[in-house]
Amino acid sequence: MELEVRHLRVLCAIADTGSLHRAARELGMAQPSLSTQLRRIEDELGGQLFVRARTGCRPTPLGHAVLSRARPLVTELSALVTETRAAAARAVGGCRLRIGATASRALPGWLRRLRARTPRTEPTLQMDVSANALLGMVASGRLDTAFVHEVEGSPLRVPPGLRVRVLVEREPQFVCLAADHPAAARREVRLCDLAADRWMVDSTVDGEWDAVCRVLRAAGLQPDVLHGDYLTAYSLAATGEVVTVSQPTALPRADLAIRPLQGDPIGVRLLLVARAEEELEGSYAELEEAYWEAAFQAPAYREWLSRADAAPGAANRGFRSAGGVRCVRAQGAGRSL
Repeated sequence: MELEVRHLRVLCAIADTGSLHRAARELGMAQPSLSTQLRRIEDELGGQLFVRARTGCRPTPLGHAVLSRARPLVTELSALVTETRAAAARAVGGCRLRIGATASRALPGWLRRLRARTPRTEPTLQMDVSANALLGMVASGRLDTAFVHEVEGSPLRVPPGLRVRVLVEREPQFVCLAADHPAAARREVRLCDLAADRWMVDSTVDGEWDAVCRVLRAAGLQPDVLHGDYLTAYSLAATGEVVTVSQPTALPRADLAIRPLQGDPIGVRLLLVARAEEELEGSYAELEEAYWEAAFQAPAYREWLSRADAAPGAANRGFRSAGGVRCVRAQGAGRSL
């Protein structure tokens, strides 16, 4: 076996994520295949590159030495590929805008606006529950830009060199529960109202599981917390089997209620990420418009925004009026990091 650039990408992914499972997800591989490939790389190089433990993977001294040489090569090759593809697209008079995103109701409006602004640019969409995986794809040149959620208390691993613009500094996360749940009659749901309920959380969403468990513990609650994707969680919530977290832009259904949590204990930061400032400028305004359009279509979020706008000190938090509709702009929205 001869060592190739793709093998170096594998080593960098394992080191960056600290886990074979997360690295496999980021690379789009099955974990057994990644483990086999790592063993072959180590056999080729003649030594162990990572120490595997229950807490994850960490580089050995030999691994650190290899990574110090591998990272510049991977970075340079990614830059070469990205620049070459961009030049080729310009040569034929058009281009694709490769977008990555975690789930959001703003996405249809964003894509629609991008197509209207630049008809010759066709946006393509790559969805992933892992924001860190999408950041890696932007850094490697597989995506041009990504719209991601950073769960409060679990900072994302932003690769060096990426540009980040904050769309919303702190978006509150709501709760989704059956429409006939007693707490659904409240304008805001207290965590104690859900003391007898089971929760379902998608643990593959970076930081989500930890955030929910941390908030429940802080409230003195110890409910059963089940693993499951959010499509399943919504289906079970509708029958009263579980309650689950929800983005505030989610729309209610006849069998589901979306409500704020009292005190807004769970929050996320919404970010647009790209390799260059020009790429952010090329799509940020459309995303901002699409997000607030989705926000004001959601009854519970619209009411929450109206109450937040009326709160003491609202003027100091960057709230504004747009188009005759009261609109909340979270502090720091639109700034670059």
